[in-house]
Amino acid sequence: MSVSGNSLLGLTFAELESVLVADGVLAHHAKQLWSTIHRQAAADPSSVPLSPPLAKWVAENIGEGKNRFIDLPEQAEEIHSSDGLTRKYLLRLADGQVIETVLMEYGGRFTACVSSQAGCAMGCVFCATGQMGFVRHLTVGEIVAQVLHVRRALAASHPHRRLRNLVLMGMGEPLHNYDAVMKAMDIVSNPRGCAIGAAHIAISTVGYVPNILRMAEEQRPYRLAVSLHGSTEAERSALVPASKKWDLETLIAACRSYSRDTGKRIFFEWTLIAGKNDSEETARRLAVLLEGIDSHVNLIPLNPTEGYDGHSSSSGRAFQETLRQAGIPCTFRQRRGIDVAAGCGMLKAAKFHNIAKP
Repeated sequence: MSVSGNSLLGLTFAELESVLVADGVLAHHAKQLWSTIHRQAAADPSSVPLSPPLAKWVAENIGEGKNRFIDLPEQAEEIHSSDGLTRKYLLRLADGQVIETVLMEYGGRFTACVSSQAGCAMGCVFCATGQMGFVRHLTVGEIVAQVLHVRRALAASHPHRRLRNLVLMGMGEPLHNYDAVMKAMDIVSNPRGCAIGAAHIAISTVGYVPNILRMAEEQRPYRLAVSLHGSTEAERSALVPASKKWDLETLIAACRSYSRDTGKRIFFEWTLIAGKNDSEETARRLAVLLEGIDSHVNLIPLNPTEGYDGHSSSSGRAFQETLRQAGIPCTFRQRRGIDVAAGCGMLKAAKFHNIAKP
């Protein structure tokens, strides 16, 4: 059963307030319900002391067989990496589809990697989600629910720590599901709720050009990460089929426009694949491409997936040094959760993803 239309998690504060007012509850009660759901991350609002009018509304409106839901996924599995810093959650949605969400620790700070789709239509050849194919977009509530899930998990294991960062780098292409992603991020960044600062939210894209430009036009406050992976059209399109729709020249032009119009730095993601995109000549071409763009390149050693026979590069340090000599900031992303398939490009929900395809 789909509950997206009645999910309280998919409502902004103003929309929640309007729902209550329409049902005869005074507007100021919205603050308490919003805080209960988002700041406290209560899975069941009726378990929390509420003002009498609000308690009555919750009892009458939220729950099985009623017209409103806290759209919480069921945790199908929780997997801990041997690195001691990474947990992967397999979350079953209302229609049976399973997605993956990852919680990672970096020096005492916690980051959640959140999915925006079940599967992905972009088809990047080295990515397990791309190999899975596209199933459906996630709703606003389903995206927000992942954030609340990891916050509850974090509160249970580290009660004095808070979720600090979000990366939309899980399953799916976030800018393909633009409206739901942006609304969800507006909800989780609301200071009266989860209060995750916009500067601590990164939205990744494989190069969905129209919505890169839309982010700039709308002056969205979130950080932009662009998965590039190639310094020529031939190099990139062999790895990223979306480049055939929005070629490298068009993508770089969109990035220049975004950088100019927002004044924000762009983080370029580069998966290093032996013999494909790891040469020093490729690095020199990349430096020329990025000239004049406020950029930072994140290098990512290729993670293994069943559907791709490429190998991780051993030339990463030379690649990095070539970029640095050209004046391009460049670092290696810390690897997390490789043994439990929680690393970059590894998310797939392999155990369950076939059960809910329409």
